Amino acid sequence: MVVQSQSLRDRQVASLEKILNLNHASHEPSTHHQDLSVANGLVSKATPILNSDGDPIWKVLVFDNLGRDVISSVLRVNDLRAWGVTIHLNLNSARHPIPDVPALYLFEPTAANLNLINQDLSKNLYSEAYINFLSSIPRPLMEDFAAQIAEAGTAESISQVYDQYLNFVVAEPDLFSLGLGKETYWALNSANAKDEEIDALVDSIVSGLFSVVVTMGAIPIIRCPRGGAAEMIAAKLDRKLRDHILNSKDNLFSAQGQRSATAAVIPNSRPVLVIVDRNVDLIPMLSHSWTYQSLVHDVLKMHLNRITIETPIDEQNPSKGRTRKAYDLTSNDFFWSRNAGIPFPQVAEDIDTELTKYKDDANEITRKTGASSLEDLQTDNPNTSAQHLKAAISLLPELRERKATLDMHMNIATALLKGIKDRQLDNFFQIEESITKQTRMQMLELLNDGSKGSEPLDKLRLFLIWFLSTEQDISRSDMERFEEALMKSGADVAALTYVKRVREITRMTMMTSAPAQPALQSTGGELFKGFSSISNRLTDRLASGALGTNFENLISGVKNFLPVNKDITITKIVESLMDPASASSSAIAKTEDYLYFDPRSANARGTMPAPSQARHQQSSGMPGALGSLGPGTQASFGQRRQGFSEAIVFTVGGGSMDEYGNLQDWAKRTSAAGGAAASGPKRRVVYGSTEIVNAEDFVVGELARLGREDR
Repeated sequence: MVVQSQSLRDRQVASLEKILNLNHASHEPSTHHQDLSVANGLVSKATPILNSDGDPIWKVLVFDNLGRDVISSVLRVNDLRAWGVTIHLNLNSARHPIPDVPALYLFEPTAANLNLINQDLSKNLYSEAYINFLSSIPRPLMEDFAAQIAEAGTAESISQVYDQYLNFVVAEPDLFSLGLGKETYWALNSANAKDEEIDALVDSIVSGLFSVVVTMGAIPIIRCPRGGAAEMIAAKLDRKLRDHILNSKDNLFSAQGQRSATAAVIPNSRPVLVIVDRNVDLIPMLSHSWTYQSLVHDVLKMHLNRITIETPIDEQNPSKGRTRKAYDLTSNDFFWSRNAGIPFPQVAEDIDTELTKYKDDANEITRKTGASSLEDLQTDNPNTSAQHLKAAISLLPELRERKATLDMHMNIATALLKGIKDRQLDNFFQIEESITKQTRMQMLELLNDGSKGSEPLDKLRLFLIWFLSTEQDISRSDMERFEEALMKSGADVAALTYVKRVREITRMTMMTSAPAQPALQSTGGELFKGFSSISNRLTDRLASGALGTNFENLISGVKNFLPVNKDITITKIVESLMDPASASSSAIAKTEDYLYFDPRSANARGTMPAPSQARHQQSSGMPGALGSLGPGTQASFGQRRQGFSEAIVFTVGGGSMDEYGNLQDWAKRTSAAGGAAASGPKRRVVYGSTEIVNAEDFVVGELARLGREDR
């Protein structure tokens, strides 16, 4: 029997379940697979511990902002209720006393948060406190907290104090962020950032990665390039892991039951943690993607798996205004799980297929029961046989949930189509697919064409991608013409000022190539069905449904093509480290000098100056950039050729949905279970960053800010 490995999300949910169960292990471990019977929750229903009377222990959940983000990305209100949580409140909000109910706290161990906890205890807001820190509390803070509690005489109100190592947010089964905000790239590259801010940021990154590693349950081999923030973080994480192993009799990894004993000894049975700086490749942060989840992230500004869509109250009468609808895209959404990484034209096809299947299933039930529709099913209908009625009623919850999911995705598809057509995103994507073939004159003509898209930022993103990708030399006069054209279109060219500085670095580190196996063709075949044919079927069958006839008007004219199947820079780096035998010589050459840290080894150990000290070395030539930490640990030939089946990939300074999707495609394509063309072991890649940032926030909020500082 093959046991399916748990995803990072599965492991985090299991840890949260234990917290909600007052740190008692659940007697009914949930499987966390797609289960439409749990209509409004993300996890399988489990039984909380009971009090002496046999009733659930009802409790109040109190969290700070990070605790809220950690929980809301993987659990819903119904899940909290299943574990006895009657109300959830923010630690920083005004809260009224509920003296007969215990409080479950989940928050970052900061002095400000601990002061709020002390105030709660002094006011007797709750009957008792179960305190859970999202990360390990520093000893000085813990001593201060204990002293304050002793002084106030409130120690008896505290039932538990735990370090939980959960200070990271899981957006998808194998996608995480540390929730450090959308200014991390600016802070690590700006000369204006203060040294103490840099030190605190690096410590937060190391703490978050330590928690991810603890949750994964195995100590990784750490690989990173020389110099910059990546080396600094790798060295500090190596030291933190090493100190934990040496100084803890029962360390967090010895208690992990998920890994076999051999995993602690055999290097290639452990994961590899690849840490890279964002400047290794800026293009994924700028590009226009054609996959479902990337479009949702770019066009609809998805955050913590939630999107908000504006829809007209009455499509026939726009003057009535618009209404806003919020949707949650979760891992238990069967349609999202199957289509998140799929090109958008195929997603539209699948909506059509699923709606047809739903209508067929609904018609079959109504035919057997004699009802005219699902809504007409009545238990007292004399024309319905008891057997058929029982079967119909048992299927109704699943069918209604499936219909609600499909209606949601039809509304999302409508909003995406509108964004695609208004901004001509299909044209921008198509140009970016062959960006290196564009000449200077072609780019200048496109920038000057007022009919190309409605959003100036899209033109700026396209030009930045071309500027970072082209091998052509660009004279000062040419650059002035480009800048003039961009400003005439309404774009802010401050970001370009900074990208000029970083261009030489990224051109040396970028690697993009097609895989060895045949790629999907961008035209022709059954996969390349025009949007017009999709719209014809959808509008014929759904004229009175959630989309109505407006879908045909939206979808007509949008180009339908499949993206070229190519591996981007981060994927080539990961391939060269996970599977050096199959990697290209150019990719191996780029990673040949990567440092090697093994926290279990006495030899693989890096040096540890303060981050601010390394920053002032300026080895990269970038203002405010972090320099090299010192000699570090050079990998031996055997270590450089060591393969791995599991990797954690972390980008310092912002992550991209494009990179996540590309890495998952590569892992699936090259795994033994990935198809006939795959020949290697089953691979798994977990992707994370300081924050998942969309293109607008990255360009306007960080690149432009850095550019203005350089002027």
